[in-house]
Amino acid sequence: MRAAAFAKRNAKELLRDPLTMFFGLGFPLVLLGLMTLIQRNVPVHVFELEFLAPGIALFGCTFMALFSGLLIAKDRTSAFLARLAASPMTAADFLLGYLLPLLPMAVGQSMVCMAAAVALGLPLSWNLLAVVACLIPSALLFIALGLLCGTLFNDKQVGGVCGAILTNATAWLAGIWFDLSLVGGAFKAVAYVLPFVHGADAARAALAGDWAAVPGHLIWVLAWAALIGGIAAAAFQRKLARQ
Repeated sequence: MRAAAFAKRNAKELLRDPLTMFFGLGFPLVLLGLMTLIQRNVPVHVFELEFLAPGIALFGCTFMALFSGLLIAKDRTSAFLARLAASPMTAADFLLGYLLPLLPMAVGQSMVCMAAAVALGLPLSWNLLAVVACLIPSALLFIALGLLCGTLFNDKQVGGVCGAILTNATAWLAGIWFDLSLVGGAFKAVAYVLPFVHGADAARAALAGDWAAVPGHLIWVLAWAALIGGIAAAAFQRKLARQ
């Protein structure tokens, strides 16, 4: 009940900043439409929807890190958390309260991205729902990253780390615009140690119906999400104890 009440408050805080919400939800759709138009006007297959749409949906999930990071950073810098530290809420209640409103938002964003891809020519199939389901672990990963950054940095620093560095790093390391095999070497090896490309590959495998390839990628993403989530929880617990 405590986490649910706190989650309701956080949902209202997110909705009070419609410009940020519109940018986070709308920018991936703009990219999807732009890349599709480019593909229609070039003689080679560069941005095919079957490859591009799951990657763009994953890219949209990166904004969950920005939203969660800004939310928790503003609460810290405004002393809101300091006042709540006197309440019966535990660190788990706080983190769950930040997670609950963001996860449905990430699922909704993924569904909108796939619906836009269908409108642009992607064949309609039940596999689209599997793509959305496969993106949930990636959404948890980015929310955990945001919670960690929001715990360690102030809101301006979170905007730079989660809004610029993380989104660009994900775009390149997940192979959203291109196949990582085109680069190969150390770049590809490092990318496959990190979780981002595994999230994109799981979504693409689900869209293609390659079910045998999905679990391996999702396990890798979930392992990273659990690791970062655990670090974020420990860091937040220390901050809360100091309050």
